[in-house]
Amino acid sequence: MPSFLSPLLHADAERLVLRNQRTGTVVASRLLPAFDSASRRTGLLKHTSLSADTALIIAPTNAVHTLFMRFAIDVAFVTKEGRILKIADHLQPWRMAAKWGGYAVVEMTAGAFARCGTALSDTLVIE
Repeated sequence: MPSFLSPLLHADAERLVLRNQRTGTVVASRLLPAFDSASRRTGLLKHTSLSADTALIIAPTNAVHTLFMRFAIDVAFVTKEGRILKIADHLQPWRMAAKWGGYAVVEMTAGAFARCGTALSDTLVIE
C-alpha cells in the first residue's frame, strides 16, 4: 500500500503542496523531505527560523527532539496514510516528543497547524 509520502518520492518537491483533506486548506506550499539518515538527523538544526508556508517532513520516524534548535515548532505525528495521531504544538527547544504508531512527522513553525485549522484526526495529503 502506498503511503501519503509517495508523491514526494516520484515528483519534484517544489511542485507539491501539503493539504488538509478535511478542509481543503493548503497547510504548506514548500515541502522539505527528510527521508535519508543524514537529512533526518540534521532536520531543522541548521535553520534559525522557518517560514509559515514551509513543512519539513521526516520519515520514517515516530519521535523527534528539538535539542540545539533555536526556535519553537509544531510537530504532527502521522500514520502512513497521513492521518494525524498527535500534534505537539509550540514544542520549545530542548524537548522531545513521540507517538507510538507514528510513521512520519511534519514539522512547521510554531502555531502553524492552529492557524490553518488542522487538528487531530485530520488527514494530510501531498499533491
